[in-house]
Amino acid sequence: MEKIVDWAVGQVWSLGLVVFALGAGLFFSIATRFVQIRYFKEMIKLLFEGKSSETGVSSFQAFCMALAGRVGIGNIAGVATAIAFGGPGAVFWMWIMALLGGASAFIESTLAQVYKIKEGNQYRGGTPYFIEKGLKIKWFAALVAIVVTLCYGILVPGIQANTIAVGFENTADIHKSITGIVLVLLLGIIIFGGVKRIANVAEKVVPFMALGYVIVTFILLFANAAEVPAMLSLIITSAFGANELFGGIIGAAIAWGVKRAVFSNVAGVGEGTYSSAAAEVSHPAKQGLVQGFSVYIDTIVVCTATALMILITGMYSVTPEGEEPIVDKMAGIEAGPIWTQEAVESIFPGFGSLFVSIAIFFFAFTTLMAYYYIAETTLVFLDKKLKMNWLKTILKIVFLGMVYFGSVESASLLWALGDLGFGSMAWLNLIAILLLTKPAIKVFKDYETQKRAGLDPVFDPIKVGIKGADFWEEKCKEDSAFNNNKSAG
Repeated sequence: MEKIVDWAVGQVWSLGLVVFALGAGLFFSIATRFVQIRYFKEMIKLLFEGKSSETGVSSFQAFCMALAGRVGIGNIAGVATAIAFGGPGAVFWMWIMALLGGASAFIESTLAQVYKIKEGNQYRGGTPYFIEKGLKIKWFAALVAIVVTLCYGILVPGIQANTIAVGFENTADIHKSITGIVLVLLLGIIIFGGVKRIANVAEKVVPFMALGYVIVTFILLFANAAEVPAMLSLIITSAFGANELFGGIIGAAIAWGVKRAVFSNVAGVGEGTYSSAAAEVSHPAKQGLVQGFSVYIDTIVVCTATALMILITGMYSVTPEGEEPIVDKMAGIEAGPIWTQEAVESIFPGFGSLFVSIAIFFFAFTTLMAYYYIAETTLVFLDKKLKMNWLKTILKIVFLGMVYFGSVESASLLWALGDLGFGSMAWLNLIAILLLTKPAIKVFKDYETQKRAGLDPVFDPIKVGIKGADFWEEKCKEDSAFNNNKSAG
């Protein structure tokens, strides 16, 4: 089975996807005049502006739900595998992908808000929704929904669970099957409680876990401050083939940097679109900006922290695929969470390994919550005509089963399944948002026009010339009727 999966990954993750992901990010950056840089301060301000309602979550809750999906084991184990196969230079290309990906995240999340719907007492939206309403291509929307449901429900949860299990087995000698059972029980309590419970848990856990990890990293880096400039130089020179040791693997550095950045921050994959659609905001571009900021937190802050810890402490090996090792300091130890554990342990003996295990647990656990929410959202999209509510129960059982399977299965197979899932979704989502660039830019220009006029932007799709934004059209009518009644009274 592993050979078949590896072959499929090779087809999906060809050079074409690497170029496509980088090219799309550059295109959106130019089209928005680098919105991810110009509106950096606005991104932070908007984080705390939107408030939750009975139907929608706040901007901050939606941000935390998206960040829960982004800040996962890609930030710990994923960085290790990028260095293992692409060398230190892969980290630089993760930065580039994050910088350009900020624009992709803005576009896709803005579109998710524009074309969201109200399903019962919840907002629903995401890639299949904006394909159906924006592009009017129902078969494409259904295909994406099926792929996303299979990916988040079956293919990608395993690697998150596996990394938690491996971390605790390495630190506390806890058998992976026991960790798997505990994960299933905890996740079951949360996902059977609905999206509001997921949002509430994410809001409390995500800021705590990210801040705690970064603080420990800065302590480690401060203890080795003299080596930080040399490591940054190593990353940059290796990225362009200027380093003697890693000069011959520039192609691998680019490919693995982009691949692991996509796995980590998922900008352009569409993952952030589902939580973005759930947010209560007055204008779609507001949530687009908030989600653009989450890419920076994920890759520029958390991934860089992990990379510097591994490189400074020397807890890494570099073995390009099909070649002999260039660096072999971690011979016999599979690239993954153990590298990061050993890096922190070397500075904080008796504490480091346990700390990383706990960090992995929070990172991966919150990511699993986000995965389930996305799989449920796309299942709701597929089920909107059949109305077979029992499908949600089946999804919950299958999802929890894959979490247990992932806990006890081999890491190499699970990474391959994850890469297959994210690569497939990236192709489909990037095609969709490129086709919808025109309405996304219209919405952004409307936001900028209102901001220049000193207004708090409010979205009216008819004025902007956007068709298919049914939720917003209805909302404008309701707001107008309310204001008229208020004036008459």
